[in-house]
Amino acid sequence: MSAHAEAAHDHGHHGPPPANRSSRLDPATLGMFLFIASEAMLFGAFFTAYFFVRVVNPDAPSTWPPPPYEFPVFVASVNTAILVTSSFTIHWATQSIKRGDRNGLKAGLVVTILLGSAFLLTQMIEYAHVGFNTSDGAFASVFFGLTGLHGAHVFVGLTLLTIAAVRAFRGHYSPEHHHGVELPGIYWHFVDVMWIVVYATVYLI
Repeated sequence: MSAHAEAAHDHGHHGPPPANRSSRLDPATLGMFLFIASEAMLFGAFFTAYFFVRVVNPDAPSTWPPPPYEFPVFVASVNTAILVTSSFTIHWATQSIKRGDRNGLKAGLVVTILLGSAFLLTQMIEYAHVGFNTSDGAFASVFFGLTGLHGAHVFVGLTLLTIAAVRAFRGHYSPEHHHGVELPGIYWHFVDVMWIVVYATVYLI
């Protein structure tokens, strides 16, 4: 390379060279998927404990939960409908900003936050009226463990969505730059999917 070419190259480039990508996904999205994979393993540990108590442990009762306790299946079903609906609204928000529709983005984020908050509020009411606590046996421990772990993830998701909503109302996103919405949206879909698994495992099976 000639001295003139080197000078032109140095003049046009500042800082370290761009990082090499070994995946078609951009680093931020790949990082979110890797984080979700680690969280899925955390849930897997809790599900392992649940199935040990429920299936493997010979001292587990034949009826689940043991009489006279009952899981609030109806309340959980309502919460499932709420959370599944929130997946559609966050998808609406993400697709809206990709089309340049800022109003759709704002509306989708606000509705998703309201639905997520309704889910947490309903779960707290459920805990207050469920009729047992963590000292009432292994069934209660796995119930509060799994649903409480998921509730903590819903809270984290709501925090991320609230930050995204504040930025949206300040006009921070565009069709070209919307990772601040897309990444919390991916996490929120994960939270929704995990609730469906928790709901089917704990309340229905």
